[in-house]
Amino acid sequence: MPSKKLKEFLDSQKVKYVKIIHSPAFTAQEIAHTAHIPGKELAKTVIVNIDGTMAMAVLSANYSIDFDYFQKETGAKKIELASEEQFKDKFPDCEIGFMPPFGNLYGMDVYVDKHLAYDKEIAFNAGAHLELFKMSYQDFEKLVKPKVLKFT
Repeated sequence: MPSKKLKEFLDSQKVKYVKIIHSPAFTAQEIAHTAHIPGKELAKTVIVNIDGTMAMAVLSANYSIDFDYFQKETGAKKIELASEEQFKDKFPDCEIGFMPPFGNLYGMDVYVDKHLAYDKEIAFNAGAHLELFKMSYQDFEKLVKPKVLKFT
């Protein structure tokens, strides 16, 4: 079941999206493969601590974060992965590890890698491990207002 908060938000904003059900998969690359979506169009959400404050780093499934570059781009003193223990309670309507990239719904800043911003459409976890939502990147950007940087 997708995040109720996400679905209600998208519906209230009258944004078009498609729900995609896929077979069990756990890594972003596996999910892209089983859902028949190019890895560059599947947005994975990584929770990071930036100078002690949790934020979302959103990037294409086929990329990984370069933490030194990310730190340089943000001007932060320290950026590191957040542990599940640190963020599990922030997403009560989501399965752990399957949070949608809508930090605005959870009181978190969102950083999007520049490569993802080039895509016409993106797909992302909708809160459950068997479901994705797909929508235009332009609508995503309008709703979330992420900081777009190059950090991969």
